[in-house]
Amino acid sequence: MITLYIVLVLFIAFLVIINLPVFGRLPKGLRLEKIRHLANYRDGALQNESLTPMQPEGVSFFKVLSAFLFEKHPNKAPDKALPYILPDLNGTPKSDAPEIIWFGHSSYLIKIAGLRILVDPIFSKTPSPFSFIGSKAFLGTDVIKAEEFKNIDLLIITHDHYDHLDYDSILKIAPQVKSIVTSLGVGSHLERWGIKKENINELSWNESITLFNNLQLTAVPARHFTGRKFKRNQTLWSAFVLKTANCQLFLGGDSGYDTHFAKIGEEFGPFDLALLECGQYNAYWPYIHMFPEQTVQAAIDLKAKVLMPVHWGKFSLAMHPWNEPIKRVVLAAAAKQLPLVTPKLGETIILNEYLPTENWWLTE
Repeated sequence: MITLYIVLVLFIAFLVIINLPVFGRLPKGLRLEKIRHLANYRDGALQNESLTPMQPEGVSFFKVLSAFLFEKHPNKAPDKALPYILPDLNGTPKSDAPEIIWFGHSSYLIKIAGLRILVDPIFSKTPSPFSFIGSKAFLGTDVIKAEEFKNIDLLIITHDHYDHLDYDSILKIAPQVKSIVTSLGVGSHLERWGIKKENINELSWNESITLFNNLQLTAVPARHFTGRKFKRNQTLWSAFVLKTANCQLFLGGDSGYDTHFAKIGEEFGPFDLALLECGQYNAYWPYIHMFPEQTVQAAIDLKAKVLMPVHWGKFSLAMHPWNEPIKRVVLAAAAKQLPLVTPKLGETIILNEYLPTENWWLTE
């Protein structure tokens, strides 16, 4: 009887945990019906354009988990605080050219066409549902706090993974945001967290929206997956094409390498700047994240004039050394003669005017 009681208590505790707000909520109703009518919805889940297994053939989940937890992986985090420049978050741009401020990982602020656009903000100490689980933010990357962002014009969320859709950051930032654009289905999480439905715009692949009269956003395919609990691919994952009268940017989110980059380049390119992931890769999951050399090739496929590598510099979500991604990207870009911009955390780049390339990670 005591054993049964313990099992019952544990089961109830489990039910409470999985229903915590941080996990969000799966799509239902009209939102779910729209998802089910998408061309890439099959077998009860959203699909990539190409076959995309989570691991390569012959590699089990347990083998990956064992390698991650029990093998030694040196230099996964810097041994001292990373250099940081305190940015002007709420001020107006210094020129007519677009400005971008990177905060580590895939979080950055774009000042363009008189607007302030925040992408995938994560300012929590860990990219997980619980603060005691997962990689801790590197020293020096917690200078900026979520509550410092005031009256953001547009918030863009590429997909619902914890390192892109951060519950605590959203609660502090979103209430003052004028508009939100995200991938189809992600709005279900946001509404669960009290965000007004009328502020949320969800896009499926190749769907566009025009905001503030002169800003166009188009969701385009990426090669990745989604999920905040146990059931994967119930919400969409996207990259975004951001277009104004004078500039066009590619906001990559997360994606493995595939032919979609060349297709997007043909349809939408050239791009003045592409922000693409270059970290958290491994041979155990080669289809859902790019290796740095593939990041460079993806930028070339997109017909990007300049590449800005992101998805590194704040968390260690893979087994490689913390600064290996940027080292490899720099070498690959030089070999392909692709212009690169590598700002410090918090440093403001100005397109066509100030594109820093200091190898600041080599001395840290």
